[in-house]
Amino acid sequence: MVQEVVKIVDTIADRPTQLKVIEAIRTVTEGKIYVEVERARITYKLALMLEAEGKAKEGAEILQDLQIETYGSMERREKMEMLLEQMRLCLAKQDYVRTQIISRKVSLKFFEEEANQDLKLKYFKLMIQLDEHDSKFLSVARHYGAIYNTKKIKENPIDSLQALQCLLSYLVLAPFDNEQHDMMHRMLADKNLDKIPPYKRLLKSFITEEIIQWTIFSSELEKDLRQGSAELPAVYVFQPNAEGTARWLQLRQRTTEHNIRIAALYYSRVSLNRLAFLLSLTPLQLEEFIGKLVTKKTIFARIDRPSGTVVFRPHKNVDATLDDWAGNVAKLMEMISQTTHLINKEEMVHGMEHAAVAVADKD
Repeated sequence: MVQEVVKIVDTIADRPTQLKVIEAIRTVTEGKIYVEVERARITYKLALMLEAEGKAKEGAEILQDLQIETYGSMERREKMEMLLEQMRLCLAKQDYVRTQIISRKVSLKFFEEEANQDLKLKYFKLMIQLDEHDSKFLSVARHYGAIYNTKKIKENPIDSLQALQCLLSYLVLAPFDNEQHDMMHRMLADKNLDKIPPYKRLLKSFITEEIIQWTIFSSELEKDLRQGSAELPAVYVFQPNAEGTARWLQLRQRTTEHNIRIAALYYSRVSLNRLAFLLSLTPLQLEEFIGKLVTKKTIFARIDRPSGTVVFRPHKNVDATLDDWAGNVAKLMEMISQTTHLINKEEMVHGMEHAAVAVADKD
């Protein structure tokens, strides 16, 4: 009976009557497992109707009460569609915590099937919205990576390049760590980078162990990244609006952090004023950036304010220095041993060849 009534709901022209029928069905089916699918479908229909009336918050609250992931009698695709609609409506009412909870119910294995590519793209676009709000740039880059590697996107050159541009933009915006560093090196091998030269230069700048001069960097890339050109339109990440400008300022912070990490590689001790001059910062700004990187354990540094210096190498006691020296000597002796072995091998091979030639001449 419930199934038959659900079928005729769409045929009811009078809106108040239609809503009364839907509420009646929801009341009758509440708590009954054997009609849980019909209850889910009619609730989904009600949520969309409320959203169309501008009541997205009410629609989200009604739909999120359904524990769709537990419905064993519902087809997987229909179940996934409703989960994604739960995420979308929660984002519409800016309930980011609930969206994060629902997203964990989604199985990524479902998207491996080619028939589900449309739902895969919808899921990752929703996740991008969620992680953009929380400024989780590395997660956003991973989501764009999943979109970029989708067959449907790869078959469209324009969409493919736009996904790659967004991926690289968020990748360099992400704070430095091992995962981000590894992902940058993997992306550098992508052949499509040659089609977007500004983004290739952007990526190389953060991979190369050299200080980035912000004035030169911005003069070369700002127009291409923020405004684009006729051949390569800019994506939304750095566009000249409020959000794009905020991300551009974050990019400048990332270049400063990159520069400090590079300085830590080449200097063991340096004057604060000298380093601030090299990085186009004031000593106070430099101290602030160094403090943040030390707190995140990205670098080791100690600031000596009375002498106006910063030390990038931890102090080693005598025993640690001796252990390092002994380890280096052991490595050196091992290399000498390997070299000796290779020389002896070459001499033996040369001697055998010489003997073989001598025997051939006698014959």
